[in-house]
Amino acid sequence: MRRLLLGAAAPFALAALPAGAQEVDHSTHQTPAKAAEAEPQDHSAHGDAAQEQEDHSAHGDAASSAAQDHSDHMMDHGGHHMAPARPADPDQEEPGNAPSPPVPADHAADAVFGAAAMRGSRADLASMGRWRGSALIVNRLEVVPDSPETGYAWDLTAWTGGDIDRLVIASEGEGHFGGMVESAEVAAKWRHALDPYANLELGLRRDFRPEPSRTYALAGIEALLPYWIHAEAQLLLSNKGDLHARLGAEHDWRLAGPLVLNLEAETDIAFQDVRELGIQAGIEKIEAGARLRYEIRPEFAPYVGVSWERAYGSAIPGSAEPGDRGRGFAAVVGIRAFF
Repeated sequence: MRRLLLGAAAPFALAALPAGAQEVDHSTHQTPAKAAEAEPQDHSAHGDAAQEQEDHSAHGDAASSAAQDHSDHMMDHGGHHMAPARPADPDQEEPGNAPSPPVPADHAADAVFGAAAMRGSRADLASMGRWRGSALIVNRLEVVPDSPETGYAWDLTAWTGGDIDRLVIASEGEGHFGGMVESAEVAAKWRHALDPYANLELGLRRDFRPEPSRTYALAGIEALLPYWIHAEAQLLLSNKGDLHARLGAEHDWRLAGPLVLNLEAETDIAFQDVRELGIQAGIEKIEAGARLRYEIRPEFAPYVGVSWERAYGSAIPGSAEPGDRGRGFAAVVGIRAFF
């Protein structure tokens, strides 16, 4: 009976509830100004206000939310040691005005180690470390099978010394078998290296043939030009006062393997007439040749070739024509060697 009375009273209790409890309270929702212009929304589907209203108590203030706890983010920089600031060098702040060191006159090492210390080092180098050597070079030793007589010719060089200074003895000449030597000369020269590619030569030369013989003071330059051209220039002043010059050049053209083609040219020039020798001012003689040698070893190489020679000057006894003392072209066979 009691339960029936409670069930019949429930509808009347619900009807007595205030109307505001059935609507959602939007007083706390701050809608932007533009949202007010939008069409009103139907909130009839929204449930009870107590269930739909969100609790914003956990959101807090923006400033408080920005203040986060970084106590656990601290990085330990104890192992990072920053170098202290380098003090300014007082010597580098302004340009120095100290006098420059003296320029070494002869030996650059004296400016670094002192003249006394280097003097002993140079003495040791001169006694133990300086290179010395010697050689005999047969540039040409050949036979000229020319008619009516077979001729011969030589060009020899011997030297001794080091890489800076050398004593050089050189000889060249030609003749015919069964006859007299036509020309022969011997020169003694001091050769001094000016740089890796040029040598200064000073000395004496004695011409034994043709007669009368002459002695010459000699000064010249021997050089290695580009493309491996060996060149030589000499000035010669005789004991009779006549002045001459000699110019020469040669080149070794390596063809293939042991085959080497040697090309050379030489000319003698007189600066005045020498009647005793039948020489007029101008070109005395021109020689040229091409010789193909086969290097069995670098120290020994036979060769064959051709030479050309022309001499100019006044007629001398035995010459075929006035002003011409040359023999033209001739075949040659010989050897080149050095020891």
